[in-house]
Amino acid sequence: MRGIKGYFMKRIITWLVVIISLVLTVIWQLVFKEVNYYIICAVMLLLSTLPFFIRFEGEKTSAREISLIATLIALAVASRAAFYLIPQVKPIAAVVVISAVCLGAEKGYLIGAFSAFVSNFLFGQGFWTPFQMAALGLVGLISGLIFKAVKPNRYSLSLVGFILSFAVYGFVTDISTVLMSLGGKPTLSGAIAIFSAGVPFSLVFGITTAVFLFLFGEVFIKKIGRIQIKYID
Repeated sequence: MRGIKGYFMKRIITWLVVIISLVLTVIWQLVFKEVNYYIICAVMLLLSTLPFFIRFEGEKTSAREISLIATLIALAVASRAAFYLIPQVKPIAAVVVISAVCLGAEKGYLIGAFSAFVSNFLFGQGFWTPFQMAALGLVGLISGLIFKAVKPNRYSLSLVGFILSFAVYGFVTDISTVLMSLGGKPTLSGAIAIFSAGVPFSLVFGITTAVFLFLFGEVFIKKIGRIQIKYID
């Protein structure tokens, strides 16, 4: 019982620290006459990842499982780099979905966030990086939660992958474009125009994710499952 109480207390304290930090960030920005949306959004997104990283550090994770996680991150980064000449045709989200199916929602979030961060050393770091980290992290988190209740097959993988890549990833990353394009002073009409312009790019990204999952999703899940049985479990 003490162990369970301690576990939940650590999670509650972690979330309280993050929430207080977010509130203080907002208050700090609002004290000044001009609100810097770049800073406030970047800090909020980075702070939102802390509970997942802190909990991961607190778990008893074996070296073999860490190696598997690192390998999946490397695979996700490589999948993005391999198609760098073709805009938005990147199967990185598909790798994140597969990782979440095999390792769970929270590790899916970590793999998604790390994959965006590491791959941007190749594609360029910037204000958009925290948004991409949060977006890919959410793809992994939601995928893990969905496929905890739904059996993964090529059809369910493709459908979920498309929706998350198109709607979730597209929406979150387009927010950074809104803020950058409108100079930190977003307007409704400007935001609508940017979101509308981003639909074709999000659509291509979603279709790429769905196709990759339809063709290779089940195979990769089986391979990772065998690795877990043989070396981790």
